[in-house]
Amino acid sequence: MLHGGKESSHAPVDGRSLSWRRSRAMQEAITDRAHDQGVSVWLLRYRHRGWNQATSPSPVPDARWALQTVRRELGLLPTVLLGHSMGARTAARVADDDLVSGVVAVAPWFPRDEPVAALAGRHLAAAHGRADRITSFRATSDFVRRAAERAASTELHDMGRVGHYMFRRVEDWNDFAITRSLSMLATDRTPHQV
Repeated sequence: MLHGGKESSHAPVDGRSLSWRRSRAMQEAITDRAHDQGVSVWLLRYRHRGWNQATSPSPVPDARWALQTVRRELGLLPTVLLGHSMGARTAARVADDDLVSGVVAVAPWFPRDEPVAALAGRHLAAAHGRADRITSFRATSDFVRRAAERAASTELHDMGRVGHYMFRRVEDWNDFAITRSLSMLATDRTPHQV
């Protein structure tokens, strides 16, 4: 799991980070269902709170490090990246890793020019609320449409009149996250990672 963040901030992510805590709450809510299917759930904590636009934005090397850690500790296991906001953007950037089967994006931050190339041959499922004032439902819709030209499958789920922080319809957000993650992993019977 990849948590959200800010557009710009080099401050460290600690346990007080609301973005990290929201993803932690989702992790706690979905872990039992994941474990029932032989799937483990890991939550990465980035070094920096911000995307910090650069050749390699701040969370991208952290996510690549996490995938290398999974590979080193557990071998070549199919992995689904579940990301909220900036975490979804990060997941889409690192989806080209050979471990990654797909990306589940909740209230994602996908700017209009966000590249889709890393999703080639991967699954993408995105959920977005229409009352989101932080990120754009329309931009997510455009991203999913562009990704459909390369991805193995795509889905955009309209969460209705809910905002960015997933405080309303929490169970629906959690259900989307776990059902889509498990669906992407369903074709392989080996233990998995989310």
